[in-house]
Amino acid sequence: MVRKAINNNSLEVFPIDLRKFDAKSQVDDKAFGGLPGMVIKPDVVFKAVRSLPKNTHIILPQPWAKPLAQEDLNRFSKLENISIICGRYQGIDERVRILANEELSLGNFVLSGGEVFAMAIIEGVARLLPNVLSKTESLEEDSFNRWIGAPVFTRPAVFESMQVPEILLSGDHRRIKLWTLWQRIERTIKFRPNEVPIELSPIESSIVSAISRGESFESWLRNEGNKFLIARSAGLMPGKNPEEK
Repeated sequence: MVRKAINNNSLEVFPIDLRKFDAKSQVDDKAFGGLPGMVIKPDVVFKAVRSLPKNTHIILPQPWAKPLAQEDLNRFSKLENISIICGRYQGIDERVRILANEELSLGNFVLSGGEVFAMAIIEGVARLLPNVLSKTESLEEDSFNRWIGAPVFTRPAVFESMQVPEILLSGDHRRIKLWTLWQRIERTIKFRPNEVPIELSPIESSIVSAISRGESFESWLRNEGNKFLIARSAGLMPGKNPEEK
C-alpha cells in the first residue's frame, strides 16, 4: 500500500539523515551526570526540524506517551506534512521535546529506535489516502472504525473440519451485513469494552441489548433483527441495501 500510495503521488516519504546536520557527522554524545548510554544531541535535531516546511506536524515517539490510535492515523491522513523524530541509543536530549507538536507511543515497551514507530504511521496513513485502496468500502469495516473488525473467511469453505459460517455462503447480503455488524459489536464488547461508543444507532442499541441478554445472532434476527431488514430509514440499516444505488 505504501508503494502504491507513492506511485499514485498520494504520498511522499523523505528520510532525513541527522548526520548531515553536524560538521563531523556526530549525532550522539555521552549523557551528563555519568548516566549510562549515548544521547542524541539537540543541535542536530533542531537544525533538521528547522529545515522542514513551516507547516510540518512534528511527532516525537515516547514509550510513556498516549498510545497511537486509529483516530490519530485518520487525523494524520489529512495533514500535508508530517515528520517523526526517530531516537536511538539511550534517547534524545530532553530539550528536543519543545519541537514536537505531540508525543505518541506504540505501547508500554521500549525499542532501540523510533523507526518502527515511523513505519507504523507511514503504513497506517498510506492506506487512508485517495486512490490507494481499490475498494474504499473496506475502510468502513476496519477495526477501530467505531467497532472492531468482524471475522473473515476465504476458500475452501471447509478446512480441517472447520466450516465457514453458513450465512456467509447464503448470498443474502442484507443478512450478511447484519451478521457482520453483530460480530463487530460482539467482539468489541468482549475484547475492548472501553471502545464501545456512547451514542448508538437504533440497530446498534438493539444488538448491544441482545448480546447483554445472552442472545445469539439467530435468536435476535428472529425476534427483532428482521425489522431492520426491511427498514429504509437512514440510520436503521448498517449501510445501503444491496439493491439501492
